Amino acid sequence: MSDRAPGAASQLRKLLSKPGCVVAPGVADAFAARLVKLEGFQAVYMTGFGTSLTRLGMPDVGLLTATEMIDNAGRIVDASELPVIADADTGYGNPINTRRTIRDYEKAGVAGVHIEDQAWPKRCGHLAGKRVIPTAEMVAKIKAACDARRDDDFVIITRTDAIAVEGLESALERGERYREAGADVLFIEAPVGREQVEIVSKRFKGVPLLYNMAASGKTPDLPADELGRLGFKLSIYPNWVILAAIPAMQNLLRELHKTGSIAHMRDQVANFKQFTDIAGLPEIQKLEEKYGLPEDQRAGL
Repeated sequence: MSDRAPGAASQLRKLLSKPGCVVAPGVADAFAARLVKLEGFQAVYMTGFGTSLTRLGMPDVGLLTATEMIDNAGRIVDASELPVIADADTGYGNPINTRRTIRDYEKAGVAGVHIEDQAWPKRCGHLAGKRVIPTAEMVAKIKAACDARRDDDFVIITRTDAIAVEGLESALERGERYREAGADVLFIEAPVGREQVEIVSKRFKGVPLLYNMAASGKTPDLPADELGRLGFKLSIYPNWVILAAIPAMQNLLRELHKTGSIAHMRDQVANFKQFTDIAGLPEIQKLEEKYGLPEDQRAGL
């Protein structure tokens, strides 16, 4: 239960203007967004693959609509009260479609989005089978995105997936064109190994860069302080919260299926009070008291 904090985009701009790299854990739903907030992070990222998995139970291969993604982003904004960076895929069409996409994400309270130069249907940036649109077509989308925002602080992040399709040099050239077109932050997706990461860093010295700490293993796992020294201003961790949860959920389900009981697992999971605290029950209780709900109608443990 929260009101959207005003000026999320300006908050994100301030974070990006400071020395170092902003760490934005990836979430796919409002529950995980609350966890990120409670653990003291300053920003949160909405993962496209995670959203596809949690909403559809399917992979990130262009199955979600803009409406579904924006709805999910708005819920994450409300739950986290943090600046939210959201995956906006390809902008969901041509420059005209991209204009509406930007405005709808802005209305949802998001602080910034990344749009990519893939052809639709897109793929997760670390899957094979990607195709990219012509550079000029993406430049037009970036210009449309920048023109569409009503808040000049809204952060436009442009992503190129060209490394896997056309090679590193093409991706770097695209990055230069995208920066010239107005991109606030560049996202050179899936550099392979430390050498390519350093090439990206040197090519765009002084330009804000985004680092995708994906689970595929293609891009090296680098600590935030090192990323900051390399010129990366924002680091996203798209699906790590989900990846951490999967073994725990599988373990409980397997034990329940095997034994027919959860009694022996109570000390391995969060207790009910922790569960309700994360959900914000104490806030609800304060509001119930404030507005004078009768004692027998108040939520309690």
